[in-house]
Amino acid sequence: MIFVQLNKDNYAYDIHSLVKAFYPSENVSVGTVPKAGAESVRLFIQVDYRPGEISMQLREPEQLPSDGTGQPSWHSVQETVFPVDDTNRIQTKNQIKQHIYELLTAYTGKTLPWGTLTGIRPTKIAMNMLEEGKNPASVADYMAKTYLTSQQKIDLSLEIAQRERKLLQRLDAKEGYSLYIGIPFCPSTCLYCSFTSFPLSKWMGRVDTYLDMLEQEIAFAVRQFAGRSPDCIYIGGGTPTTLSPRQMDRLLSALEQSFDLSHLLEYTVEAGRPDSISREKLEVLQAHGISRISVNPQTMNQETLELIGRQHTVSQTIDSFYLAREMGFKNINMDLIMGLPQETIADVRKTLDVLQELAPDSITVHSLAVKRAARLQMFKEDYAGLKMVNTQEHLDAAADACAGMGMKPYYLYRQKNMAGNFENVGYAKDGKAGIYNVLMMEEVQTILALGAGSISKRVYPDGHIERCENVKNVSQYMERIGEMIERKQKLFL
Repeated sequence: MIFVQLNKDNYAYDIHSLVKAFYPSENVSVGTVPKAGAESVRLFIQVDYRPGEISMQLREPEQLPSDGTGQPSWHSVQETVFPVDDTNRIQTKNQIKQHIYELLTAYTGKTLPWGTLTGIRPTKIAMNMLEEGKNPASVADYMAKTYLTSQQKIDLSLEIAQRERKLLQRLDAKEGYSLYIGIPFCPSTCLYCSFTSFPLSKWMGRVDTYLDMLEQEIAFAVRQFAGRSPDCIYIGGGTPTTLSPRQMDRLLSALEQSFDLSHLLEYTVEAGRPDSISREKLEVLQAHGISRISVNPQTMNQETLELIGRQHTVSQTIDSFYLAREMGFKNINMDLIMGLPQETIADVRKTLDVLQELAPDSITVHSLAVKRAARLQMFKEDYAGLKMVNTQEHLDAAADACAGMGMKPYYLYRQKNMAGNFENVGYAKDGKAGIYNVLMMEEVQTILALGAGSISKRVYPDGHIERCENVKNVSQYMERIGEMIERKQKLFL
């Protein structure tokens, strides 16, 4: 355990996120009260807030008695004291993170590619500064000095931010809105995933009831957004193509009958799992004018697919992709994950070679992020022998392969507990970038989200954002659909 003790409970979340980035496999505890079980603490960090200054100490435990009893004593290995402006919270927070970063870098010999940045939207910093009229050199200097970000990640942030600005010029960020529809069912639950607990086999008989509830939310949306047309529609999950052809037709027909889709810039359905794709389902998508789909392999190594609990084969992925191409889909995304259990850099290069032959229109390269409720996290002892490695070499190999296919990075985001403390990057050929992805990351447009586990965001003209969530549990969502609609009514008053 790594324990950070504060004399005031200030900036605890930010401190925890940064320390966890240095020690991803350790239990990190931050608080004002010492925790029980001090014998398991391997590093003690003390942060004391005093008027006008902050002191920090890194301490290690002295050796415990040979019988394992008693409490350890501590000796200081690193310490610092620095002045702060108590009236400037943002500046103080950045200073605290800078000093913790410097202490831990000196102690561990480790640097982080994103420096002190722990939020999920690092490109938003570059985007906002460019919007304010700052030039790229000023942005780069600010990110290096304030967040200690590496030059490579600064360059990537700037490249993406400048590309995002051009994409966003195509829509009305202030008055427009986009629509998200969540289908929370999957053929199976992956080893690393906690997003869905709803394997289709257990919910087959209730999917139409779920669609009944979705249609109630759609009816609310029609009333609330009367006279306004969505810029983008994104149907995600889960795996939307777990719906049968009839159910998919039902959903898409309901959307067509409810909204004016004549001005849509993008209409996406995450086909996702290759084992959920069929000619009949693709025909339904095509008949309803879906402009962008995903066929997501995650890896092209069969052993890895079996290990992580995906029921499709490499051959199914290839066949599904070619079927979609043959049927005329001209904007197909594929997702990859770096850092999957037991995968080597050679395995990653093999996957990239296959994708280069397929030539999709966009590729999203994810760094593995293991969620707390994932089997891989909940049953650590069962998977203790699994090796998960993600390095800059992995990401560079993916970036080089995408560049070789004529793709450029267009959006980026991060998650907690990411392998290697890296990022997810979307690459796309010209004209094939996912506009909705950029909207989600930059939070510049209102998103009306329907379905279990979805989160609606209202973006006000001054940039202020308010959110409301639908419950994640499908049964609860269906039982409490009236409450879900009331939440949205309050948000969009």
